[in-house]
Amino acid sequence: MSTQTRRSFLATSGALAATPYIFQNTNTFAQENNSANDKLGVGCIGLGGRGSGIARQALQLGTPVIACDVDKNRAEGFAKGAANNCPAVQDYRHVLDHKDVDVVTIGTPDHWHSKIAIDAMRAGKDVYCEKPLTLTVDEGIKICEVVKETGKVFQVGTQQRSEYGGAFLQAVAVCHLGWLGDNLQALSSVGTAQKGGPFTPSDPPANLDWNMWLGQAPDTDYIKERTHYQFRWWLEYSGGQVTDWGVHHTDIAMWALGLHETGPVSIEGKGTFDKRPNCYNVAHTFDALMKFKNGSSINLTSGKNELIIEGSQGKLRVNRGGITGKIVDEIKADKSLQEQLAAKVEEVYRGKVTPHMVNFFNSVKSRKLPISDVFTHHRSVSVCHLANIAMRLDRKLTFDPDAQTFQGDDEANSMLSREQRKGFEVG
Repeated sequence: MSTQTRRSFLATSGALAATPYIFQNTNTFAQENNSANDKLGVGCIGLGGRGSGIARQALQLGTPVIACDVDKNRAEGFAKGAANNCPAVQDYRHVLDHKDVDVVTIGTPDHWHSKIAIDAMRAGKDVYCEKPLTLTVDEGIKICEVVKETGKVFQVGTQQRSEYGGAFLQAVAVCHLGWLGDNLQALSSVGTAQKGGPFTPSDPPANLDWNMWLGQAPDTDYIKERTHYQFRWWLEYSGGQVTDWGVHHTDIAMWALGLHETGPVSIEGKGTFDKRPNCYNVAHTFDALMKFKNGSSINLTSGKNELIIEGSQGKLRVNRGGITGKIVDEIKADKSLQEQLAAKVEEVYRGKVTPHMVNFFNSVKSRKLPISDVFTHHRSVSVCHLANIAMRLDRKLTFDPDAQTFQGDDEANSMLSREQRKGFEVG
């Protein structure tokens, strides 16, 4: 795709095998000054695998008020087993109407994130929402506007900013210290999406409100492979692996390269799509290159799970197993460098590093910006959305990161938003 291809970028990365962290963040899942009398009331919306996970984390810090999922069995099961027999509902609006709910967790499929989050903020609730935050670039712009409008605290669930032993924070700090030199480039590899289909339509189960599950998405027959974990492989509900995993590493790359307040100026890529009816239709494999005004680039691919950042003076590799590279070895051998790195980690995190949900609850009480705010996340996930658009159109695109529109391409601009079913519109 360019002179800096994936092959050349990885030519010397064989030595970057996973090793332990430089120093491990040993924070515990607890919140300071959180007595029983000042615990926040929590409403939990979307209670599948990841949704129930973040809801359980929130309930370690707050008080359960109400649980919601369009799958009645999930809502009732969570309410009984994890939320002290609180009420269970299938319509999220009951959660937002509840006067005792201070904060909500949102763990629904991606296509519902924006509407629920905007409605929650306008109902006076602070929000913790799983990534990827949006299905389109336009939705991200709207969410940022409503955060400014309402002043609500909003944390996005990109936990690599807080957790995993601090490996990703250390990678960001190394880059911000200038230890990799200048002209930073990133390779974000996140694995392939699932393939499957054609699948057979059927009647939805009695426990599932299929119309509510679809929400803004096009009306279509129920196929069980569209729901629960498998929603990720349909463009109607998700951006596939490009956004689902891609935003994790790409978010860290944007932060490390100092691009978290801007976007790319050019995007090109290739993806493999199954265009048959009733088949998973996201990109199965993909390779997209985003170039930025300052000369940096991010290459988002379906290779093995890792983020590699390279500059004029070296490179590092990081994933959830650790951080490696020559610079890492040098830091481990030098106490002074370790102290500088620790100080920079605290600086980029804007204080003491805590678990991600703890950071959210602390931010709600302090009214300070959380570590994974919507403004930077919108820029990170937009990079992934733009990659999908370029691959679907199969041509190079030019983008204005200030206006957040493509230049001279009406078809590409039409893909920055989506049609929404009447009664479920976002914003």
